[in-house]
Amino acid sequence: MLNKIICTVAFLLTYHLGFSQSVLEETFYRSGKINVVIAVILVILVGLFVYLFRLNKKIDQLKK
Repeated sequence: MLNKIICTVAFLLTYHLGFSQSVLEETFYRSGKINVVIAVILVILVGLFVYLFRLNKKIDQLKK
């Protein structure tokens, strides 16, 4: 019984969050700012991956 309640609550929360995101996406699409948002996210992710790659190389050098 508890599992059914937890599943129902989880479904309702994800449904609500999905609706909120679609409204936000629609607003960005209408205003034309979705490209800016995607570009900022990509820059952050690329910077994070470059940082982690360089950090891994430095750790490997210290191990030797």
